[in-house]
Amino acid sequence: MPGVLHKITKLRRTLNGLQRDVGCRLGIGQSYYEQAKGARILVYHGICLQDPHRFNTLFASLKMFETQLRLYKKYFHIISLDDFYHQRFHDDRFNVCLTFDDGFANNYRYVLPLLEQYQAPATFFITGIRDAGYDILWNDVLCAAYIYGPEKIIFRNEEFSKANNRKYRSSSTGQRLVDRLRFANFEEKVEMMELLGSCKKTGEADYWQQMTTGEIKELSASKWVTIGSHSYYHNDLANMTGVALKEDMIKSKQFLENITGKKINALAFPYGSYTSEVVNEAKRVGFTQLLATDFLFPDDRNNAALRERLTINPFISAMNQLYANIKGNYD
Repeated sequence: MPGVLHKITKLRRTLNGLQRDVGCRLGIGQSYYEQAKGARILVYHGICLQDPHRFNTLFASLKMFETQLRLYKKYFHIISLDDFYHQRFHDDRFNVCLTFDDGFANNYRYVLPLLEQYQAPATFFITGIRDAGYDILWNDVLCAAYIYGPEKIIFRNEEFSKANNRKYRSSSTGQRLVDRLRFANFEEKVEMMELLGSCKKTGEADYWQQMTTGEIKELSASKWVTIGSHSYYHNDLANMTGVALKEDMIKSKQFLENITGKKINALAFPYGSYTSEVVNEAKRVGFTQLLATDFLFPDDRNNAALRERLTINPFISAMNQLYANIKGNYD
């Protein structure tokens, strides 16, 4: 029965989405978007020219992003992160704040020109991985290995084999390698990167390459851009404590401030993961704007520094994304 209900729910969502798309083409139902009130912080990741789901299901195509940006300008007000925190909202339309996680070079190549063309503000959350000496995040090495890597690998004396979804699982425990590494220290991630690093292809750099320090500086120089931290190594901060947690935050903050010459006030938690210790330490380090995905604890809504974000769904139409932005979910 649960399987049948899931299929019915999925079919209902598909039909409702098609109805909204058809209505848009016929000029029906636009008043919903024109009369909407409220505000939402949206989060994007990578933007590429084609085949956005080749490596990462969080990527969106440049064509889709520009279509969404055009619709945001038509129906919404696009506001900065500072304006969102200070509740400088427009009463006549819905307000959206655009954010980008992970610091992909494709954000510099493709997003920045569109922000300037459409005069739209956005915040980019960038790691310190370039300062650590790498041009790729550990997650993206694994994504490349799912396509180009061997069927089996030996990692720390344990065999991992590709499952049906091409992701590596332990042959003995069934644990996914990505889950093991998410909670590991960076030294263990480096071992994996050295083992599978040849899987990143130069011709496909749009899918994995991180911004250089020069690109970060140029991005920051735009009047439409704010830079924030996304941690230093892209580790799960909720799995870190004490000195290691503090040092990660301080190093990421200093790295970005040295490049931009500006104070870095915002921190977006990798994976949307945090604890009360992470929040308190971030405040002590000097972050005043803390971006989650979903609130994880009962009192989070009363914390003036914390804000939720809605992750863009690259598998739905631009008009249906607008609908979800207003509603706040994809149900």
